[in-house]
Amino acid sequence: MIDAHIHLDQYADIEETIQQWQEAGIEAVVAVSTDLRSSYRTLELKQRFPTFIYAAIGFHPEQPLPNQADWNEWTRLLQQERQHLAAIGEVGLPYYSAEAVSHFPYYRDLFEQITQLAVDTSLPLAIHAVYDRAQTALTILQKYKATKAHFHWLKANPVLVQQIIQCGYYISVTPEVCYRKRDRQLLSHVPIEQLLLETDGPWPFDGPFTDVPTSPLLLSYSLQAVASFYRQDIATIRASIVTNTRKLYK
Repeated sequence: MIDAHIHLDQYADIEETIQQWQEAGIEAVVAVSTDLRSSYRTLELKQRFPTFIYAAIGFHPEQPLPNQADWNEWTRLLQQERQHLAAIGEVGLPYYSAEAVSHFPYYRDLFEQITQLAVDTSLPLAIHAVYDRAQTALTILQKYKATKAHFHWLKANPVLVQQIIQCGYYISVTPEVCYRKRDRQLLSHVPIEQLLLETDGPWPFDGPFTDVPTSPLLLSYSLQAVASFYRQDIATIRASIVTNTRKLYK
């Protein structure tokens, strides 16, 4: 399996951790970043584990806006490391952070600039945009004719989900699909050809995963839940989702 969205730079004992994941059958991870420092760390990890990590650099929209110096350095980094990157992310629009939301127009402008960069570099976008923010993000993607995007941990109404699917973008579910009705309802609007699995680790989960450290090892549980929902065998669903992830990010 491939974890389509994880904050790898936030894990400790990375050598031993990745070895354990690989021994458990995890083929690769899409490692996203949250700011300039995180982007450098992700690229450093990519150098150490070149075949295991699909690297993505970006500015998380729930974090403070980058200052001009960081933005300039990040754009230079993007151009310099283009050949080593699988995506731009995590990027998008704020919803949860009250401080970020109070400056929403600036975050929207930043996302527009990043979307243009993604188009110019032919890189997919790993997007954080939930509820009504997803509609704004979709409008921006269409404005710049972005063809490759992944809406991670999406929360949106069925009409908007269908619009995202019609544009050819991908949608992922987290381990919440094992125990939340909302996530299973989302699956009913997403064809298997556009579905990815993620953990967003190390973000913690509830339900059967309360007090369980989040890692790509949880993907096996998500896979079982998804296979049951689509009424297909696990091997077929696994092959489809891995193919989807490789198609978008590799």
